[in-house]
Amino acid sequence: MLDKKSFIHSQAAHCETGTVSNLLKHYGVNLSEPMIFGLSSGLTYAYVPFIKINGLPLMAYRIPPKLILKMLSSRIKGLRVKFETFKNEQQGKKFLDKKLAQNVPVGLQTSVYFLPYFPKEMRFHFNAHNLIVFSKSERSEVESYHISDSVFSHLNIIESAHLSKARFAKGALAPKGSLYFLEEIPESINFEKIIPKAIRFTGKTNGKFNPIPISGVLGMRRVANKIENLNKESTRYKQLFLGHIVRMQEEIGTGGAGFRYMYGAFLQESAKIINRPILEVWANEFISVGDKWRYFALLCAQISKNRGDSTLEKAASCLRDIADIELKLYNKMAKFKL
Repeated sequence: MLDKKSFIHSQAAHCETGTVSNLLKHYGVNLSEPMIFGLSSGLTYAYVPFIKINGLPLMAYRIPPKLILKMLSSRIKGLRVKFETFKNEQQGKKFLDKKLAQNVPVGLQTSVYFLPYFPKEMRFHFNAHNLIVFSKSERSEVESYHISDSVFSHLNIIESAHLSKARFAKGALAPKGSLYFLEEIPESINFEKIIPKAIRFTGKTNGKFNPIPISGVLGMRRVANKIENLNKESTRYKQLFLGHIVRMQEEIGTGGAGFRYMYGAFLQESAKIINRPILEVWANEFISVGDKWRYFALLCAQISKNRGDSTLEKAASCLRDIADIELKLYNKMAKFKL
């Protein structure tokens, strides 16, 4: 089996892009986290009221779990990924052990709540946390696994029972033992072809060409309207909803602002690779809008905690301004060509 020395662990900003980057690096494909995020068209916004996280509607700032790797493999010729889910813990454990015995590092979708190496204050019921298992402890008295979790600076060890609970947690986005591993690795990557394609796709699915009212810019405006009407709800619900916005944006993964910064880094890297300076300009605009997302979260936190002079109208207006800025960016990106 692989050991600590033969698997290279790198810390990352976001669990899924970090996991994918570490898996690819293990096989000699050196793609940065921002490049993975951008090539997979990972940037979006979604307000999904029919999926509940702790009783409140899901708000997402990236495409759904697993889709980053699926989109990436669909764009990069020669990259093939295998995904598996299981009916029960026994089947899931047996398959994981089989791949580890073959020296294959495996990506897992898990629940943060059941990962004991997370600090207690960071554990909550979120079922879309990605990590890598690369080895099983053979000498330990308690059956354990070696974990590369990209949100940490160091490797971790988890007991088998805890890992099974995390893999088969119930609730929204239940992982069902989900795992994935790389079956084929590309010899080269045609950046001149896939970078423009990825940029256009991101622009079209978030801007004026997007017909889905709960996603992209339309989703942002929907939430702005919801915020403006929170005075019609109870004080407790208003506090919970605004606090939920802050948690979904700033505490889960990379969050709203963080994903804008990451996409800006992708555009900066791409500008050099394909020699298109306009991408540097767009990168700076995404970094600027990331700052506005942070300010929006601050307004929501102040209103939730009844501090300062922030108002629901001010927070809603801020989010609409963000939507207007991003719409212009997405519409330009939708037409991008070499």
